[in-house]
Amino acid sequence: MKKVLITGASKGIGFELAKFFAKKNHALYLIARDEKKLKKLKKEIKEINPKLPCYILSFDLLEINKIKNLILNIKNRFGTVDIVVHNGGTLVNKSFVKIKKEDLINSFTINYFAPYLITQKIMPILTKKAHVIFIGSVGGINGSVKFPGLSSYSPSKGALITLAECLAEEFKMTNFRFNCLALGAVQTEMLKKAFPKYKAPLSPKSISSFIFDFAIKGGEFFNGKVLPVSSTTP
Repeated sequence: MKKVLITGASKGIGFELAKFFAKKNHALYLIARDEKKLKKLKKEIKEINPKLPCYILSFDLLEINKIKNLILNIKNRFGTVDIVVHNGGTLVNKSFVKIKKEDLINSFTINYFAPYLITQKIMPILTKKAHVIFIGSVGGINGSVKFPGLSSYSPSKGALITLAECLAEEFKMTNFRFNCLALGAVQTEMLKKAFPKYKAPLSPKSISSFIFDFAIKGGEFFNGKVLPVSSTTP
């Protein structure tokens, strides 16, 4: 049994991913802002696996000053962590000239600063072969196709990609593994916000199956890698 932390677990990919882990008997610590949806998820997980340890916590990734308390809560209830999936994110779809300072700050706080600080603070309770996965975006990869309106989102995901590479290098003398899955088009609320009329070929459930397998096995083969996971890009 692995102990798994998933951020952004209340909907979409995080929601489905948590259920994949539950089906395979892995303990869960799930965080997201929406407590009502988290409780719904926990209920579904208990139906799947009644005896599975599953903890939920309503937490806003914008409140980075509270991350130390978050990690303390995880330590007290969970002890150690084997897998971290940084799935929580936000997207602003506005033309460059209309992006406000608040939009920019929020994008980088949720998409980059929060994963950075959570990883930093959780290091002492990671197990020796822990696997930390950053859920990025194909749009954050240098040289990929870029789209109007995403000048705060794509750069924040680009920073996340670089973070995975940096951590793998800094901790290469350990057995920790840090990788980034740069997702393409998946039919989520976030995609709908970016491309309202587009229908993606992949569902949160289908991509979550891949992320689950990668979380369990990928650390044996990859470290500091950015893997584009995309059958198409809008």
